[in-house]
Amino acid sequence: MPVATMPPHRHAQVCPPAGTAGLRRVARRLLTLVAAVVVGAGMFAVPAHAAPTPEEIEAAIDKQWEQLEPTIEQYNKVRAQLKVNRKKSAELEKKIQPLALQSELAMNRVGDLASRYYMTGPSQEIGALLVSNKPGTLAEQLTMLDRLAAHQRKELEGVLAVRRKYDDQKRKLDELIAAEVKQEKDLAAKKTQINAEIKRLQAAMPKTTVKVAGCPTINGVVSAKAQTAIRVACQQVGDPYVWGADGPDSFDCSGLTQYAYKAAGIYLTHHTGAQWNEGKAIPRSEARPGDLVFFFSDLHHMGLYLGNDIMVHAPRTGKPVQVTSINYMPVAGFRRPY
Repeated sequence: MPVATMPPHRHAQVCPPAGTAGLRRVARRLLTLVAAVVVGAGMFAVPAHAAPTPEEIEAAIDKQWEQLEPTIEQYNKVRAQLKVNRKKSAELEKKIQPLALQSELAMNRVGDLASRYYMTGPSQEIGALLVSNKPGTLAEQLTMLDRLAAHQRKELEGVLAVRRKYDDQKRKLDELIAAEVKQEKDLAAKKTQINAEIKRLQAAMPKTTVKVAGCPTINGVVSAKAQTAIRVACQQVGDPYVWGADGPDSFDCSGLTQYAYKAAGIYLTHHTGAQWNEGKAIPRSEARPGDLVFFFSDLHHMGLYLGNDIMVHAPRTGKPVQVTSINYMPVAGFRRPY
């Protein structure tokens, strides 16, 4: 039986094992997925810019202030120089005015003399020479006229020399004043620019940060009432201690905390023992800025806690409201009045 053979121009095709094409498709998809994951990972690998911390903002403000303070002092220096130079210029102006008048009068006298000589002098002198038996008369008169004119010219030159001296001084002063005025404007513009940057940085402070002159910067004050109380209490730093006083210009210890929380809409009794009972107990480990801190077993002293073991308080007679450590007295406990 004849055996069927393939045509010589046809080659046998080797078929891939079953499932190979599917595997290739799967591999391609996996590669695409891996590439996407790598790209995505690369995108997420770019670090996000975290908001600056209050400490970083404070450092930036300090850096701006390092530029601002010399600018302010230079501005003050230029203003002082301007004041002196403007006074000098005014004094020179007073001296120049009579000199200007004096030179104008001298010039008028010379002009009058020249006019008279031109109008009447030559014809009279020549006529006199023709009828006079004294030939020297005209020459003598002309010589006198020259002397008079020379005297007037000398007088005028003296006045003008003095005037030029003062004019020159005033010109130099005016140039200096103009340069200082420009410098003053430039410094004022620089001062405004730096101030604007400081305000921008201050506005970037987290809303939970309380910053008041006389107290350290306090971060993480979540409660708006605590923020107000801290701000008000810190504003009283330096006010005198007066027994029984509760503000606005002098305080005792419970009077200060009462005054501070009154501004936040919380009304406490002007007595340490009462304020202890008007707040809720807080363990020392959980105390936060704005809490009330009490001392001694009989609770006879208290302050407003600022965190980090410091407080603002009214210590005693002879010591004004101040910021100090809570650890120099025995701590009785903490209370939160809100």
